[in-house]
This record gives sequence, structure tokens and C-alpha cells, in this order.
Amino acid sequence: MKDNTLGHLRFGRKVAYATPAFALAVVGIPVYVYIPKFYTDVVGVPISLMGLILLGVRLFDAVTDPAIGLLSDHTVTRWGRRRPYIAIASILVAVSVCALFNPPSWTSATMETIWFSVWIFALFLFWTLVVVPYESLGPELTFDYHERTSLFALRDGFLIAGTLAAASAPGVIDWAYDLTGSPQDEKKKFFIMSALYAPLIIACCYYCVLRIREIPIHMKKKPVDLKMALKDIAHNRPFIILMISYVISAFGNQLPATLILFYVQYVLKSDYANFFLVLYFFTGVAFLPLWIVVSKKIGKKVAWLISMVINTGAFIGVLFLGAGDEIAYGIIVVFSGIGFGASLALPSAIQADVIDYDELISGLRREGLFIGIWSVAKKLAAAFGVGISLYLLGYVGYEPNIEQSGAVVLALKLLYGLVPCLCNIIAFMVALLYPISQEKHRQIRSLIEERGAESPVKDPLKDRTLKSTNDTFNQRSDT
Repeated sequence: MKDNTLGHLRFGRKVAYATPAFALAVVGIPVYVYIPKFYTDVVGVPISLMGLILLGVRLFDAVTDPAIGLLSDHTVTRWGRRRPYIAIASILVAVSVCALFNPPSWTSATMETIWFSVWIFALFLFWTLVVVPYESLGPELTFDYHERTSLFALRDGFLIAGTLAAASAPGVIDWAYDLTGSPQDEKKKFFIMSALYAPLIIACCYYCVLRIREIPIHMKKKPVDLKMALKDIAHNRPFIILMISYVISAFGNQLPATLILFYVQYVLKSDYANFFLVLYFFTGVAFLPLWIVVSKKIGKKVAWLISMVINTGAFIGVLFLGAGDEIAYGIIVVFSGIGFGASLALPSAIQADVIDYDELISGLRREGLFIGIWSVAKKLAAAFGVGISLYLLGYVGYEPNIEQSGAVVLALKLLYGLVPCLCNIIAFMVALLYPISQEKHRQIRSLIEERGAESPVKDPLKDRTLKSTNDTFNQRSDT
């Protein structure tokens, strides 16, 4: 029995779609948390320059993400619009991981910086070629309001599990190979990680490509008009509200992700940073099924708002911790982790509904463009989080592997604890304005079918009448 694209998806199909997220998580914690510290403290790249490079690569993504999304929307092959990109670019991602995790031994900081710059740019370019089409595939698999929540919860559950594995990998490798933390041992650790993850990325992506069959999108072929597409997106109020709220929250959440190793070492004076990372992600995975149930009961928006309240309410406590407060910090990590899974899965499920609203307005399925814009916004938030936090640490006098000054410790507390909480409060206020409920989404899907090529319909979110798709297309062709 075939899946109904308007409703239920078989669990095996959901797993096949979710699998690449597990392996691609290596581009998360290792690259954002471990790689910067590895390149600054072991390889020798200056920390302030490191922050600027990571900011630069995200600005580069501002061009590539929407372009690749739009390109995949208009790609026509016998294998579909998305899968060819996933298949080819996953190999290039694996090559880039190997190069980035294994820098040559140079005595010149300039050459080390150049090597890092080249391969971090390559990694994120190829990662975009995989992830934008991959994430664009998800909203096409089902149009059901709650089925999307379970699909993206499973995908993001795999992502968190992969992040958990990636966060655990350094500690496990240290233990398995009896590494001491010397520069040579650190290089050996990253070599082992690349040897494990490079083939895993390829295998997981090909499992998805071979198991998933894309749903044909039967619509009138229309010319690529980036200006008109961006205009439509700018007038898509639910998407703008969602994106602004998510980006503000993502910026704040990136600061703890970037600074946790520094905070635990220099504020708590603890050696258990890896344990706290594992605890955080384990809690996120464990509570993700609960958020699916909660979302079905009270809706995606309200569930997302509650998750932000839990995360913020717990995390404010880190401002008041100091040396030796490991148990108190562990309790905060657990409570904060409860909302973590929801902060990933629920915005993704909400975004899929926003794409449906765009289809109602434009008559087009443009998952790639929306995912591309979403991706670059998310990356820029992360980049500014990484770049600003590391730059400020360098500015206030951070020096690796020494006792830090009071100014550095204070900066770590503020950047790690206060700023993320303020960002979540602002994001919460913005998200309150999001207008698509389950009932509104049901109306949108019904009106998409009703509107068709000839029938105009009333916009369920605005006081206006939407022309038929034929009229819309003819008007745009004449523009």
C-alpha cells in the first residue's frame, strides 16, 4: 500500500528520510565547538582571526543557500529535483571533512590559517549542496499538519542523536586510545573522527537517496524569476514572523554552543565539558517524543513557545555559577535540554505549513527557495554567534591554556548566559504573532485544491481575493 502524500507516512520511509541528519551532524558540534578550539590552541590560528573567518564563511552562504535552493526547485531529472544533489555533494562533504580535520604540520600561522579558510569554505559550500535539497525534500513528503511534526521530529531526533554521538566522539576516542591531550594526540583524535565520519556521511545519504522516491510536482512550468519570488516571500507574513523569531533565538542559542568548552574550563574550572554536552543532547532526544504529543494536543506554535520558556527559565541560572558548581550546572543543563528538541523540530514543522501558504499565493512549490533562505538566515545567526563571541573573548584578553582574567570570566558569563536568555525573550514576543493554526492550515490546503487553474479564492490570512493560478501566471509573464 502506497503512502498518502496528504496524510500518513510509513515509519520506514520516515527513517530513510531522517538517516542523513545523523551523519551530517558532524558539521555541527565538531565544526562549531571542537574545530575552532583545535585550530586556535593546537594548530595555531589566532582566535580573533578565527572568528572573522567563520563569520566570512556564513556571509558566503548568504549567496549560495538561496541560489542552490532555487536551482533545485527548477531541476528536472529522472531521479527527481533533490536526490541528485544529495548523492553527489555528500561525497564532496566527506572529502572536505577529511581535509579540515587533518591539517598539514606547518610552522607558519599564515599557512595554517589559509588551509583552514580554504577547507571551511569548501565544507560549507558542499554541505549546502546536500542540506538545502535534503531539507527541501521533507515538506514534499506529506501535507498533513501533525504528520509533518512527527516526520521532522524524527529527522531532528536523528540530528540530535548524531550531535550526541559527535559530542561524545572526542571523549570516547580519548578513552579508547588512551590519549593525553597533547598536540599530537589531538591531531590523532581528529584523524580518527574523520576516518569514521567521512564514509558514514556517504552511506547515510545514499540510504536516503535509494529508499526515498520523490513525489512528482505537477504544475504549470513557469520562468525562474528570483525578484518575483523574493517579493512573494517578503509578503508572506507567517514566514517573516517565523524566520525573525527563529533567527533571534538561534543567535542566542549559538553562543552557549560555541562557548561551552570555554565556560566549563575557565568559569566552572571543570574537566567534564564533554559529559555536559552529552547530557544536554541526551535530554533533548529523550524528551522529543513528549513534544510530539504536546504539539498534537495544543498546536505547534504554543508547544514551541512553551519550549522557549523552559529553556530560558532554566538557563538564566548559569550567570550565578562559579568554580566547582558542577552539580548545579548539570541540573541546569538537564532542564534546558528538555526544550532543546522542540526548538529544532517544531520550527521546521511550522515552516512546512508556511510553504503551503506560499503555494496558495503563488501556485508554485518552492521548498528549495524557502529552505535556502531559512538556511542562510540560520547560518548567519550561527556565524554572528561564533564570530562575535570569539572576537569579544580575544578583545577582552583571552589567552589559551592559562588562568583567565576577571574580565574574560565576566565576558564568558554574560555571553554564555545572559545574552541567550535575552534573545529567547525577544524571539518569544515575536512568535506570539504567528497566525497559522491547525484550522488555518486545513483551510489553506483545502483552498489550494479549490483554487486550481481557473477559480479565485479568498486568502484565509488577509482580507483579499487570490486570482486563479492561470491569471497569476499570465500577469507575471507580462511583467
